Amino acid sequence: MTGYIAELEFIVRDYECDLQGVVNNANYLHYLEHARHELLISRGISFSLLHEEGTDLIVTKAEIEYKFPLRSRDRFMVRTAVRKEGLIRLAFIQDIFRIPDEKLIVKAKVTGIATREGKPVRFDSIFTLLGLT
Repeated sequence: MTGYIAELEFIVRDYECDLQGVVNNANYLHYLEHARHELLISRGISFSLLHEEGTDLIVTKAEIEYKFPLRSRDRFMVRTAVRKEGLIRLAFIQDIFRIPDEKLIVKAKVTGIATREGKPVRFDSIFTLLGLT
């Protein structure tokens, strides 16, 4: 995938692994979410400020393909690209790679929308901050 606009490095912690010694599949969603939050924060998008103003960003769909497992103490990188889908959807295309060999671990697409009073609204200011017009 090309077009990544952010990357964030992690290390697997022991408690994230299951009895088989690999990262529990639910933890990959946490890694992806943290990388998305850091990207938005780096672009000046504050979840708490948006919420105070009456707008909430929510995930509406998460697609994830597990390609290869991570194990305790593995270092890895989450790389993120974003694209606009229609007038109100924002898709985060996220891939996880093991460091240092760049082995593809996970491919994911997480789609979200902004809501105001529970109803979808346009993302225009957020699209602009992410460089999507």
